[in-house]
Amino acid sequence: MTKAELAIEVAKSAGLTKAKALTAVDVFFQAIKTTLAKGEKVQVVGFGTFEVQQRAARKGRNPQKPAEVIDIPAKAVPVFRASKVLKDAVNPPKKKKK
Repeated sequence: MTKAELAIEVAKSAGLTKAKALTAVDVFFQAIKTTLAKGEKVQVVGFGTFEVQQRAARKGRNPQKPAEVIDIPAKAVPVFRASKVLKDAVNPPKKKKK
């Protein structure tokens, strides 16, 4: 699903115009980016948590010259952890046999 398709779904569900729904989707994603850039996490109950984790510096291989070892610097990366509700929606728990 693209951002435009998501905006269309939001427009249908919320009774908004496509333009207003696209603005709402853009504002939502911008709020997540801004919050993560400040080092804070965004928790959407029933959906999941967006947060920033630090990835340590490490050694790697140059893909063009596999014999060459390169230094990969430490950096911050955004991560998403799905909630149990979302995980169950994607992969419903199996019913137990009696």
